[in-house]
Amino acid sequence: MPSSIPRDESERSALRKVLRERRASLSAGERIAAAGALVEHLEAIPEFLTDPNIAGYWAVAGELPLAAIIGSLRARDQLYHLPIVADDARLRFAPWRPGSAIVTNRYGIPEPVVSPDEQLTGDAMDVVLVPLLGFDRRGHRLGFGGGYYDRTFAFLSAEARPSKPLLVGIGYAAQELADIEPREWDVRLDYIATERELVDCTTTES
Repeated sequence: MPSSIPRDESERSALRKVLRERRASLSAGERIAAAGALVEHLEAIPEFLTDPNIAGYWAVAGELPLAAIIGSLRARDQLYHLPIVADDARLRFAPWRPGSAIVTNRYGIPEPVVSPDEQLTGDAMDVVLVPLLGFDRRGHRLGFGGGYYDRTFAFLSAEARPSKPLLVGIGYAAQELADIEPREWDVRLDYIATERELVDCTTTES
């Protein structure tokens, strides 16, 4: 486990490659088991059980799948949303359920087919499940380098945390890093949920 994740982008890119390979090495059985185990840890977050607007993601490239949470959300009359990459390089969110229409975006990721007026901004979400490549226990996240989540939720940097929405990083335990040195635009996570545990980052210093 690296002791510190550098700010230098070329070194971060090299680390992303290592983390992608680490994630890709997990077997199909390990992924399925992790998806099932994740549910229990997410349900330890009160807002995940009660608040109406939950945002997730469509798992690609070995990301931890979220399919196991959709049925229980619907049973509780909560809405599950997927992100849409907007023209302003930020994310919008739209409700989605299995069987609803999707279209593949320029990154090869499925998005809901909705009109612009049905797309919601990040501050309309209550809980956002955020994919990642690496994380540390202070709530710092190593993402994919596009900056979409950081731009979308930059407004949270000016607010006392935790606040709305809660940001919950989702990843495998093997993606944990000892320490990630944040950049000035990075937005901290409130929690990190893996197949092994729920990490509460709201009680740690940045």
